[in-house]
Amino acid sequence: MLVDTRVALPSQRRSAALADHRLFAVLLALAAALRVVTMLGYRPATLYWYDSFTYLDMAVHPAPSASFHPIGYSLLLRALLPFHSVELIVAVQHAMGLATGLLLYAVLRRRSVPGWAAAAATVPLLFDASFLRLETGILSDTQFIFLIVAALAVLMWSPEVSVRAAACAGLLFAAAALTRTIALPLLLLVVLVLAVRRVGWRPLGALALAGALPLTGYAAWYAQHHGRFAISGADGVALWARTMTFADCARIQPPPHLARLCPNGTELDAASEYVWAPQASLNLLPGDRFTHNDLAREFAVRAILAQPLDYLRDVARDTAIAFSWTPIPHPERTTPAFGFRKGHWKLPAQPLIDKVKREYDPDIRGLSSVSPYADFLIAYQYVAYLRGPFLAAILLLGTVAAIRRPRVALLPQAVALALLVGPVAVLDFDHRYVLPVVPVACLAAALAFQRDPSRN
Repeated sequence: MLVDTRVALPSQRRSAALADHRLFAVLLALAAALRVVTMLGYRPATLYWYDSFTYLDMAVHPAPSASFHPIGYSLLLRALLPFHSVELIVAVQHAMGLATGLLLYAVLRRRSVPGWAAAAATVPLLFDASFLRLETGILSDTQFIFLIVAALAVLMWSPEVSVRAAACAGLLFAAAALTRTIALPLLLLVVLVLAVRRVGWRPLGALALAGALPLTGYAAWYAQHHGRFAISGADGVALWARTMTFADCARIQPPPHLARLCPNGTELDAASEYVWAPQASLNLLPGDRFTHNDLAREFAVRAILAQPLDYLRDVARDTAIAFSWTPIPHPERTTPAFGFRKGHWKLPAQPLIDKVKREYDPDIRGLSSVSPYADFLIAYQYVAYLRGPFLAAILLLGTVAAIRRPRVALLPQAVALALLVGPVAVLDFDHRYVLPVVPVACLAAALAFQRDPSRN
């Protein structure tokens, strides 16, 4: 009898362990089924006028872009180039969304968060229709979200940050910065938070070095092509556009070479619109807008220093859009939510279309909805949407967790807030830019339910 009991114990432990994760397993399976429905309901992929075709072209012809797009996402598309299928890209991105949810759950359970709380933290990411739509688009955001969550998971896996973990996280943050440049200040923020936590100079050095090396290499490659040591050629243009909602040249008093960038009476409904508006002062200068990036940055810095309160007011006002109950279109031409519809959408009038069809995927065509799958998603999206007040509540709970357990929750909460405010501060608010905030904020909020304080 004693022998039978000893033999049974390991299987009992395994059964108990599996039962402990049963709720998340069900959620993950349902989320995977939703993504299958999405691929069946909208084919082949959502292609955007500027971003999608630029990414695909860069995948075929890898080179640092002088505009908004670093190379990171295009490297993923290049890895998938032999298959010549944008539908495969969508499938990979759906899998990446599921993998992000799995990472989120795993690190929370590792840090002694109850199964129900860890599973609940993954629900917005796995089930919000906005993420389903995002994953169908040829856009860098899904990869960016995965890399940020992966980097945080590595740093939070153990109470003490090892040199190896720090180096791995540094590489992941660098990859995120080469996917979307808003991650550049995140790397500095993470180093600062870990320094406050006193993790030791070796992990800090490993994190900084591992993050800096790929970025330095890319900047050198950029310099070979564009003659300037940089990651992007659009940071100044973006910041200039941000200032167009408040800049008053009577107060700024710019020198003559910058006065050409003053507001010229053109009034648009969002700061980001000034980047593309033909009548905006920057776009009236000779040549491509991005050739004036340094000039635009110089003007923007002067404007912010001359009108700091106006700048902060506009950043706060636009950030607050994220917390509205009914999604507010910003810019007005966009669809902030509930974007699943019935119909067929032709490809945009984009000069790269023929080239990308010839070199990447001959089957690239306009997006079409397919019934009954699209009908289900159209109804589903009105229920499965994270309203602004709920996001505010999640961020508030994360702040409570960061105050109570700073050693474990301060890092993800700081990253979540930076992801929320950062894009608005350097360009403008966009509902798409809020989506990376959600899983990171949920990670911080779930830590409020951590059972074992010694895991701080």
